Amino acid sequence: MEGTGAQRAAYAALAVAAALLLAAISACGTIDRVRNKDGASTEKEARNVAPEDPLARPIQVGWTSARASHCGFVFNPDQLRRDFLTAEIRSGIPQEQMKKIAQAYDYTRESVLATIKDDLHYCNKERTAAIRRDLNRYLAGDYAPSARMAQ
Repeated sequence: MEGTGAQRAAYAALAVAAALLLAAISACGTIDRVRNKDGASTEKEARNVAPEDPLARPIQVGWTSARASHCGFVFNPDQLRRDFLTAEIRSGIPQEQMKKIAQAYDYTRESVLATIKDDLHYCNKERTAAIRRDLNRYLAGDYAPSARMAQ
């Protein structure tokens, strides 16, 4: 790298500033928004999504799908996703918004699966009852955002 000592110092300062900015935004979850990762990345985020949030339905259906898969429920996760997205399209959601909804669903499902995969005690009696209730509702076509995690 050629240049004066002042130029190198300026580049180094810029690199340090960029690294600090990246560290700051990744710590607060903003990095996922920058990467277009809409959705919930943790159990807590998924269960506490506000019902009025436009992404509440895909987050909660994806969350339930991940939890049901982890706990061994017999259902077709791909079919649930297709049925959910078809229902969203039929409700009149514009095509450009559907991409964001599908991304929120997929990101939430993948993130939740990753966070619970090693928890051998995750599927307790109360939690499986809550999952069963929500999964049955979704399989019947009721996607209203109201899923809650049993304690």
